[in-house]
Amino acid sequence: MNPEYEKRLLKQMNGELSPLGSPIFSSPVVSPHKKIYGDRFIPSRSSPCWNLNFDLQPPSTPTSSKTKEANSESSRDSLTYACLLKNELLSAEIEDLKDLQTNDKKNSTPKDSKKLFKFHTPRRCTDGCDTSPYSLSPIGSKSQKLLRSPRKAIRKISKIPFKVLDAPELQDDFYLNLVDWSSQNVLSVGLGTSVYLWSACTSQSKVFKMPFQTHFPQVTRLCDLSTDNDTVTSVSWSERGNQVAVGTNKGYVQIWDVAVSKKVHTLMGHGARVGALAWNGDMLSSGSRDRLILQRDIRTPNTTPERKLIGHKQEVCGLKWSPDHQHLASGGNDNRLFVWNATSTTPVQTHMEHLAAVKAIAWSPHQHGLLASGGGTADRCIRFWNTLTNQPLHCVDTGSQVCNLAWSKHSNELVSTHGYSQNQILVWKYPTLVQIAKLTGHSFRVLYLAMSPDGEAIVTGAGDETLRFWNVFSKTRSNKESKSVLNLFTRIR
Repeated sequence: MNPEYEKRLLKQMNGELSPLGSPIFSSPVVSPHKKIYGDRFIPSRSSPCWNLNFDLQPPSTPTSSKTKEANSESSRDSLTYACLLKNELLSAEIEDLKDLQTNDKKNSTPKDSKKLFKFHTPRRCTDGCDTSPYSLSPIGSKSQKLLRSPRKAIRKISKIPFKVLDAPELQDDFYLNLVDWSSQNVLSVGLGTSVYLWSACTSQSKVFKMPFQTHFPQVTRLCDLSTDNDTVTSVSWSERGNQVAVGTNKGYVQIWDVAVSKKVHTLMGHGARVGALAWNGDMLSSGSRDRLILQRDIRTPNTTPERKLIGHKQEVCGLKWSPDHQHLASGGNDNRLFVWNATSTTPVQTHMEHLAAVKAIAWSPHQHGLLASGGGTADRCIRFWNTLTNQPLHCVDTGSQVCNLAWSKHSNELVSTHGYSQNQILVWKYPTLVQIAKLTGHSFRVLYLAMSPDGEAIVTGAGDETLRFWNVFSKTRSNKESKSVLNLFTRIR
């Protein structure tokens, strides 16, 4: 063989050159440092994805309480279905959903969480099998009991008001309080220069026009300040419901006896309009644009000296006494929330976390010392305070101006009304702060709020000159004992 031809043939066989002078194979040159395997295939296990390759479920991540509350109905259905499958396929014998949680706690160990696979051998049906041969149901008795277990009824809140009142001249002013509901089931509303009373006991129709008492005898006009060239800026019923206090734009506070429609007292002392009133027995607290809070005994207003509470730097627009009558909460346009005791003239607590005016104030009737407050447009937050320890508890951003707050009398829930820019009514569950319902209908800021004496209905007023009545709270009292640290009665032995 020709030596040159043999040499060229050997080069082609080794893959160096093709007959045209190019490599025959396109495989790269093997690096001398790279480990070369033989004909045995060994897969790389550097980054295995067990979830995809072996169809394992990813570890469950803890969900927030808000998500659990919002999807409670669908999650319960899926959990019931899972228990039913366990009963029929794995003989789990789950009769109640609580049994599933108990079994999971017993069967879960630290070692189990590290195992990739866990096999379970289903128990065979022996003499103790719960399925009767004469049963017509395709499932066992345990599963039947599981499906028949009572479910907690979900309370539905109607999003349509059950009554509407036409209230012309209802002022669109954030700093006023012009609506209140008495313990005698009578609603008082300040419209322009007059105060009107509407009896909820004698009302049957759904729509009224408030000022026309000649056509609707259940609506009466209590007082008219037009003769004094004055207007109504606040109204508040006494605890017994026999007297109503009326704050005016000139700084006066009038006390009216509703039974005889007669003015009993005219209290002076403020230099500007009185936008907030709060009763504490026979003591009346009034907050004004002059930045003062005055406390007076209406039984002897001329002989008993008044008490001045000085602390706010701007107009006082929110006042509420605690259920035990020992502390007064006040909010002002200076973005401050003060807590006063019954004897001091200086605030015992000062909270400056709000970024706007604090008008919405509400004391919880269920947990001693729990106070809720809401801020204006620049703040939009509802904050909760432990006044026993002077510490903040929770805060939720509502997304709009908070105008009013009120706690339910029967359950640990509260309602808030809002202005810019949602103009809505929200019902919250405490302490999870889950929105139970959202009510819309007002076209202006929902500036006024009052609750019925039975604690079931609320009335809201807005600058659209309407009063709307809503059924938001249930009368059924919760049997579950509160576990809050604020409930001191749970710690008594």
